[in-house]
Amino acid sequence: MLIAFVLMGLILVATPFVYRKLGLAPAEPAEAAKKSDTSAKPAATQAAAASGAPMASSLNAPDAKSTAALVATSEQESVIDTALYHVVFTNRGAAVKSWTLKEYKDAAGKPLEVVNLQGAGKYGYPFSFLFRDKQPSTDLNKALWVAHPEGLTMRFEFSDGQTVATKTFAFTQSAYLVQYADQVTLAGSGLNHLSQWRGGFGDMAVQNAAGLQASIYYDTEKSKLVRNAAKTAKSGPVAADGQFSFAGLDDQYFAAAFLAPPGSAIQTTTFDDISNSAFNASEDPYPGVAVGGGARNQMALYVGPKEINLLHSVNPKLDGIVDWGFFGVIAKPLFLVLHWMNDRYVHNYGWAIIVLTVFINLALFPLKLTNLKSMRKMQKLQPEMNKINEKYKGISMSDPRASQKQQEMMDLYKQHGVNPMGGCLPMLIQLPFLWAFYKVLAVTIEMRHAQWLWVGDLSQPEHLALRVLPMVMVATSFWLQKMTPTPAQGDPSQQKMMQFMPLMMGFFFWSASSGLVLYWLTGNVVNIAQQWFMNTTAAPAEAAAVVKQGAKKPMSKDGRR
Repeated sequence: MLIAFVLMGLILVATPFVYRKLGLAPAEPAEAAKKSDTSAKPAATQAAAASGAPMASSLNAPDAKSTAALVATSEQESVIDTALYHVVFTNRGAAVKSWTLKEYKDAAGKPLEVVNLQGAGKYGYPFSFLFRDKQPSTDLNKALWVAHPEGLTMRFEFSDGQTVATKTFAFTQSAYLVQYADQVTLAGSGLNHLSQWRGGFGDMAVQNAAGLQASIYYDTEKSKLVRNAAKTAKSGPVAADGQFSFAGLDDQYFAAAFLAPPGSAIQTTTFDDISNSAFNASEDPYPGVAVGGGARNQMALYVGPKEINLLHSVNPKLDGIVDWGFFGVIAKPLFLVLHWMNDRYVHNYGWAIIVLTVFINLALFPLKLTNLKSMRKMQKLQPEMNKINEKYKGISMSDPRASQKQQEMMDLYKQHGVNPMGGCLPMLIQLPFLWAFYKVLAVTIEMRHAQWLWVGDLSQPEHLALRVLPMVMVATSFWLQKMTPTPAQGDPSQQKMMQFMPLMMGFFFWSASSGLVLYWLTGNVVNIAQQWFMNTTAAPAEAAAVVKQGAKKPMSKDGRR
């Protein structure tokens, strides 16, 4: 039992800390992402065609050969508005000053800004250029380009007589897919470059925003999704070049991914950008990324939520960025069931969690009955176990006789058919479900800002000074502990420690997501009901067994049994 509680503590406290704070390890792709790379081409093509956007392979950047000077006289801003985006461009560097997702809100209830404005102001706004080797005759990131807004297309041009450059962004009204193209020449020859997104990306209001962000790319040759936290580049920018299906940035719930034409090689560079944000005044390391590598780059661009079906429709490998973790075989089906229940019946993820938790605990009920029988057998063995404890009273764990004591205990269990680990088994079985619920709440966009009664966001801790769910969970844990029969065996100090386990669990769950606490609290309530049932039916059953056993005793000569 102690081991089970320690494992829960590691899941709730240590594992998230290591995973988020110390960096993101390379993750294996989802099942769909393990298919042949040839599936990416039709999927990406169909997604672009369905949205009405021009495909990256057919989106021609303006010809960058003119040597006539083409420079704007002043800094200007232009805006592109679609049903999903509000994007503000500046002609200084032909960059993006703001990229807002209209369908998603930030902590203040406003449309979500995915550009970290503080970081971008320090390291350069998204779509500024990076030149690894030869530099242009003019700093294109500071130059004043000439802007040509044309409906849902934004086109930029620049020329100083030697360096000629173009950028084109083609949006559609109702799609999270943008077609992007650029080109740079110097004295008539192509100049290789990359497009950057620096200083952070995504929702800056979440806890440990910097630790949740990473640069990503999918290596088609190795069939592997690679995630690099900012610390990967703490000693300097890190380059990774190859046959990549896509590359970009992601955070807990959102992604900005450049999708390269099938079969093309692209270059990427990861940066360690130290910056603050509008929601965090401290300087934290945010990952930055640069993608491209050619003198002329043409790519599709996805900037939007990490919603599985949407990602898969854009590129079958792109849904692999939703990291289900080690117990993904449980976590993904768990989410699909929650999603189905929410859409079809309860229309609230909080109630869906409660209903699903009830079903899980009902499925485990036969195992709990077996566990109860085992614990009652151990209670009957209490006198024999007391004799063994008294025999070896006062010996330390390092004493050689301690092993003899344990052997005598095990022989006693074996003689009477008792499983001493039976009490831990039901709780250990719940560990994969606990981790699966944790991952579902941590990686699915549907859980972001999901409300339930007074809880404003099931994916985050309660925003109350005294958090109700953890306190009620502790109270029900004590109640359940009091109702549950104990074998009363083993080290008395361990038994005393077990009495404080509900408080320890309360400490573990205090900063956990509200949805995870709701899952465990619901399990406690169901277990209380099941334990009451077992306690009320076990005593009559045992009494009946005693009567039946007495009825089988032979009659004596005087008529007594």
